[in-house]
Amino acid sequence: MRIKLRAKGTVVITEEQVRQALRAVMDPEIGRPIEDIGMLQSIAIDGGRVEVHVLLTIEGCPLKDRITQDVTAAVQPLEGVEHVGVRLTPMSEEQRQGLVSTLRGGAATPQQKIQFPPSTSVIAVASGKGGVGKSSVTVNLAAALAAEGKKVGVLDADVWGFSVPRMLGVSGKPVGFDNMIMPLEGYGVKVISMGFFVPEDTPVIWRGPMLHKAIEQFLGDVYWGDLDFLLCDLPPGTGDVSISLASFLPGASMLVVTTPQEAARTVAERAGRMAERTNLRPVGVVENMSWFECPHCGERESIFGDGGGLEAAEHLGVPLMAQVPLMPAMREGGDTGTPIVVSHPDSPAAEALRHAATAMARATKSKVGKPLTLMTS
Repeated sequence: MRIKLRAKGTVVITEEQVRQALRAVMDPEIGRPIEDIGMLQSIAIDGGRVEVHVLLTIEGCPLKDRITQDVTAAVQPLEGVEHVGVRLTPMSEEQRQGLVSTLRGGAATPQQKIQFPPSTSVIAVASGKGGVGKSSVTVNLAAALAAEGKKVGVLDADVWGFSVPRMLGVSGKPVGFDNMIMPLEGYGVKVISMGFFVPEDTPVIWRGPMLHKAIEQFLGDVYWGDLDFLLCDLPPGTGDVSISLASFLPGASMLVVTTPQEAARTVAERAGRMAERTNLRPVGVVENMSWFECPHCGERESIFGDGGGLEAAEHLGVPLMAQVPLMPAMREGGDTGTPIVVSHPDSPAAEALRHAATAMARATKSKVGKPLTLMTS
C-alpha cells in the first residue's frame, strides 16, 4: 500500500521514496539490498517522522549498529524527513529459512547441487611447483578486476600453505548462518580460506578425504553471491586438492603461473596438462619474476632465465598473458596486505598484472555461458 502523508510545509513523503532510498542499504554480511532478501519488514510515515522496521538474520546480530546507521543515512537526506527511527527485530524461523532458500537460489538443502550462474567465470590458478608467486599473482589479479568494478571472490584452496588472507590484509572469523558461511572481504574481493579457521602458525595435517570435503564446503557452503569471477588459488602440483576442484567444477578455466626458469616451466606444463585430463580448460600462462631492473642503472637482469613462460604457453596452446617483472614492492605488499596493483598502480609489475587480468577476463568470458554445477560426492 502506498502511504502519502503531508510533512513539514508542503513537502510530501511517500513510502515509495523511502523504499527507493533504502535500495542503497545492503546487508553488511550478505552484500545484497535488505529489501531483496526479506529484511525490510515495513515502513511507517507520520508527517516528517519515518520508522523503518528491519528484520535481523540472527538474534543479537553484531552488525545491528551498522544497519541502523546505514538505514538512517539513506533516509535522512530525503526532503521533508525530520526524524528517522529504526526498529530491529530478529527473523522468525520461517523467515530465516526463506532467506536461506533465496540465497541458495531456491535450493532447499545444502546437499542439493549448487550452480554458479552463467555470468560467473571460475578460474583455477595453478603452478607446477611452489615459490613461483602463484598466490601473489592471484590476489593481484583479483584486486585488479575488483578495481574495475567486477564482483570478485578468491577461494584459497591451498589448505596447507594458505597465504591469501595475509596478502589481502583480511583477518577475522567468517560468520555462519544456517549452515552457510559468509566470506570476508578485502579491496572489494570476497575471500574464504583455511587461514580464517586455524591460527596462522598451526599446521593443517589432513589427508585426501578431509581435503576433498574442505574444498566442497568452500564451494558449496559459502555464500559467494553473484560473482563475475571466482579465482581458486590452488596448491602447487597436481595433487588431491587440484583433482577435487576439477571434479567439483568440470568446465572451469585454469590459469598457469610459472617463472622463466626451465625447471619451473616443465612442471607448470604438467599442471596445464592435468587440466586438460580433468575437464578444466587452460586459458593462459602468466610468467612471474621475468626480470629484475636495476634501480641504479636501469639495466634488466634475467635472474631466472628467459623464455620459460612463452615456451609453456606454446606447448599448452594458450596465450602468454603477461610477463611480470621481479619487484621488491610486490613482495612487500604480500607481507603487509596491500597488492601492488593498489600500492604501486603505475609500476611495471602492476601494469603487467592488470594486462593479465584483462586478458584472462576476455578469455574466460569468450566461451558460451553455461551454469557451472557443483558436482557433490
